[in-house]
Amino acid sequence: MQNLAPIALFVYNRPEHTRRTLAYLQKNLLADESQLFIFSDGPKTAADKDKVDEVRALANEVTGFKSVKVITRKENLGLANSIIIGVSQLVSEFGKIIVFEDDLISSPYTLEYFNEGLTRYHNDDTVMHIGAYMYDLDDKTLPDAFFHRIATSWGWATWARAWRDFEPDIDKLMAQFNVEQKYDFSIGYTMNFWKQMEEFKAGRNNSWAIRWYASIFLKGGLTLNPSRSMVHNIGHDGTGVHSNIENMYGVNISKNPIKDFPVELKENVQAHNAIKRFLKNRKGTLLQRGMRFFKQWKTKRAV
Repeated sequence: MQNLAPIALFVYNRPEHTRRTLAYLQKNLLADESQLFIFSDGPKTAADKDKVDEVRALANEVTGFKSVKVITRKENLGLANSIIIGVSQLVSEFGKIIVFEDDLISSPYTLEYFNEGLTRYHNDDTVMHIGAYMYDLDDKTLPDAFFHRIATSWGWATWARAWRDFEPDIDKLMAQFNVEQKYDFSIGYTMNFWKQMEEFKAGRNNSWAIRWYASIFLKGGLTLNPSRSMVHNIGHDGTGVHSNIENMYGVNISKNPIKDFPVELKENVQAHNAIKRFLKNRKGTLLQRGMRFFKQWKTKRAV
């Protein structure tokens, strides 16, 4: 497979997470043929500087890829701006991109999946995003990969042609939604996607991902997804920008390559129903929710 997509890895102040993310990436098939670009954001405060420097020292010693380039920012851009600027830069140069953050461990076949999908759907304008993460779905009869509307942000890939449709302006995005679209966007209100839009507008989150999903949704775009997750997020330990201490999104990473890709360019209804079931039930019973809340409270008190 030639003409591989560049990998963008966005890092900040978590050396141990970054080390694990890189260790798993290095074990990927195609890693040694891939160009890696590590984007290191500047420290937000003086207290962050030592950890940022530690991550940068680690980044500058990375091997196992065709090439490694470390891009260091003097200022703190924040995760959203860091990703938007970095992705825009690389897609304008290479036409496509694979994106990782510093808290994702991957299957050995994740890069292969991304590159195969990027090549296969290169000219299909409806396909706008490739995600590597998938919820732990109860339906084990789903195909290896399927199309859906949700754009997951834990390990993803896209093309310059799709990224051109990214609309960062929350007001422009929200103005285009009617009542029915809000319902569909939020998977029948089983997930708080519309609430995330409202919270971004109110300044309570700084998510690039919710704006990217909204941009894709409003274009009627499709996302390619694995039925068994190709990545696992290790950032749900309270260290992430937008993550709490929780394990409802924990997965066992697939140990198999993805062989079958969808031919028909439309959302997979069976997968949609499985995702909707997962989202509806993900928080468990009232008792399970209470126990999880107590566990989080205890963990936070112990920190």
